[in-house]
Amino acid sequence: MSNLEVHSIGKVRSNQSGTFITLEKKFIPALQSLEGFSHISVLWWFSDYDDEHSRSVLQTESPYKGSPEVMGIFATRSPMRPNPIALTAAEIIQTDFENGIIQVAFMDAYDNTPVLDIKPYTPSLDRVETPGVPAWCSRWPKNTEESGSFNWAEVFNF
Repeated sequence: MSNLEVHSIGKVRSNQSGTFITLEKKFIPALQSLEGFSHISVLWWFSDYDDEHSRSVLQTESPYKGSPEVMGIFATRSPMRPNPIALTAAEIIQTDFENGIIQVAFMDAYDNTPVLDIKPYTPSLDRVETPGVPAWCSRWPKNTEESGSFNWAEVFNF
């Protein structure tokens, strides 16, 4: 297995004012032409789960009600994974191009989480019109907009 080198381009910042992606100064020019996109795909590092134990977990007790009792980690959104990489589609609220700050509606990342990359969300490459899902999660929201008001406590085992 080869080693790969990845560097953070910025951090997630969350506070009373909202959720922001703050870029390292040298990456600010990479924001050019992002205007007009309503959403971005953000790749980030589950930094709180970057340890030997978390990276060795391949199966877990189901975190979801009604799903199989034991699930492979690739069938979950768990932060425990061989490579603690996360992906979030986030709605852009506003972008400060001068200071390299993108305010997003929501991200399931903690404050100070390292951001690895940002890509524009484009329906022609990122959207699947009729995705298939197992029966146990078929009643979950059909999109990120509905997810914000969905009672997720009803579907998780914790």
